[in-house]
Amino acid sequence: MMKEKEKLMNINQPNQPRKDDAVLGVKTFQPTNAAVLGGIQGVKARLNPVNSIEGKIAALKDALNYGEAGLDIVIQALQENPLIEMKVAAYQLLKEREETKIQWFLSHFPEFFDFDVITVNNKGLEISRKKNSAYCFKEDIGNGIILEMVYIPGGTFTMGASTTEVESKNSNEKPQHQVTIEPFYMGKYTATQAQWKAVAQLPKIKYDLDPDPSDFKGDNRPVEQVSWRDAVEFCARLSKKTGRNYRLPSEAEWEYGCRAGTKTPFHFGETITPDLANYDSNYTYLDAPKGKYRKETTDVGSFPPNAFGLYEMHGNVWEWCADPWHKSYEGSPTDGSVWDEKNNDNRYQKSVDLLTMSRNDDRNRRLRGGSWINPPLFCRSAIPRNFVPDTRDYFFGFRFVCVAAWT
Repeated sequence: MMKEKEKLMNINQPNQPRKDDAVLGVKTFQPTNAAVLGGIQGVKARLNPVNSIEGKIAALKDALNYGEAGLDIVIQALQENPLIEMKVAAYQLLKEREETKIQWFLSHFPEFFDFDVITVNNKGLEISRKKNSAYCFKEDIGNGIILEMVYIPGGTFTMGASTTEVESKNSNEKPQHQVTIEPFYMGKYTATQAQWKAVAQLPKIKYDLDPDPSDFKGDNRPVEQVSWRDAVEFCARLSKKTGRNYRLPSEAEWEYGCRAGTKTPFHFGETITPDLANYDSNYTYLDAPKGKYRKETTDVGSFPPNAFGLYEMHGNVWEWCADPWHKSYEGSPTDGSVWDEKNNDNRYQKSVDLLTMSRNDDRNRRLRGGSWINPPLFCRSAIPRNFVPDTRDYFFGFRFVCVAAWT
């Protein structure tokens, strides 16, 4: 009865400190810049802009311990906080609420989407399925053609394959190294044929674009039979049309986006199955089963996404990255930028500049992700491939990113 009474007192008096609040005089660990006020005032103090994102998200979680007053703080964060990370955290906290009015309120935020994150074991059996949400900006580029760009939070990750990763034998996957990535937006899907056709009609920057190059036809299938130069031309035209900075991802950005916080060979876990990705499933990885080999591309969004909300990061089509080829990661940058030690002229910042400055540069360029024609070995998060920039094939596509501010 005493514990129940204490609980009721905390709900009815949200401004009063609880025993687990950070309060003056309590001899417990205090994080840097931690608030020392209890109750709802303590939560508000911890939401101060000078505090870390992690600290502010923790404060939002604690706010829900303080009844309606705390709930109002979370709602306000979703409505007004300028930081996307805070909006996503607030949205995810509110999604867990069962109140009809809260669910109705969330229905007015179409920029968020919900999905399941699936993890499998080395036999390909599902061992985890978790609910997640992501923030997505949608842009209409004309005739109802929509770009869906998913917010990718910044962070530090381990790039490359470990020395113990099965079938990882190439030096171009090693050594593993720490890379810090700034926030950016990445295509929810690879570029589709509908998007390609729309952009191919825009004014030419440097190169002509075939409006219908793909072997496997379908507006919602990924565009393929496109070269690296084609992909850069696409991004340049799109940038000029929208006024935003669209470009190919750096190889580091691509792998960070693919892994979405995982360290396993695939973002699904230790292996993949034909239910999770489109690849040549006559071959297996570890103890996963064989399955139907589709022998062609599939519509984007056909398979489950990763924890960032990105679809088909494994298989379907190889995806061009901006980087030129290197035989290993020895000496690679740690800031997520394109690795091109031969050029220090910011050519990779904007696609229009890259078109102009790379027209005589025939070095091989990186691709990531594997494709419908490859065994799962070649669809791992860490494995790169490289081809000359004019190469086209029916398993080469791309996914674009954007680093401009969104309003």
